[in-house]
Amino acid sequence: MPYYKPIEIARELHISTSALRHYESWGVVPAPDRADNGYRLYTEIHLAYFRCLRAMFPGFGVAVTCEVLRSIQKADMDAAFWLVNKEQANLQQEKVAADQTLELLENLDVSLAPNKKWRNRMTIGEVAAYTGVTTSAIRHWEKEGLLVLPRDPENGYRQFTSMDIRKILLIRTLRNTVYFLTNMKEIVQAVENQSIEQAKKVTADAIRSIHDRNRHQMYGVRRLVELCEVLKLV
Repeated sequence: MPYYKPIEIARELHISTSALRHYESWGVVPAPDRADNGYRLYTEIHLAYFRCLRAMFPGFGVAVTCEVLRSIQKADMDAAFWLVNKEQANLQQEKVAADQTLELLENLDVSLAPNKKWRNRMTIGEVAAYTGVTTSAIRHWEKEGLLVLPRDPENGYRQFTSMDIRKILLIRTLRNTVYFLTNMKEIVQAVENQSIEQAKKVTADAIRSIHDRNRHQMYGVRRLVELCEVLKLV
């Protein structure tokens, strides 16, 4: 059986030999045999693990990648593949939400449902019914600074404008994904400041990032299948 020196694998993957030792210490790569002089004896199997590890990191992150490879070490290919499938499903959900967000930004002027009656002054309960969002969610978004709602000076009730309704519809779309939570306030504030083009840019950048992650995930899955083939699990 041919053996690989750590430096040979490190050079192929453009990482340091210390990185290889770190991955080994994480328990995501089988411990190699040692030569009489103590040097690690990496095999084709180790190389396949390291290739898979490095390929999966960009698309799936460290935690999921490590969990997948620990399942592979237990020969539980199904558990590993379902973990991957879940992450791909999450990414698909983000893509749908991103597309819906961009579509909403493109049509802000017509985003109010034509079949629902709009009044200039609506209570929070009426707005909740109009948008399909709970009153508690609207209050929470206001507390988080996503909504800035003026109050009626006479009774203290919140006052909602058509732009507030559009922002609520936008937040309702954005909240569907964890990824978009980091961009949510920037997008909503851009809409509030009438900077629709900036909101579109943030959303378009997010969509490009999703495309990149999708490609990385596909490449990572390819390396995962190759690893399974080397281990004769498929």
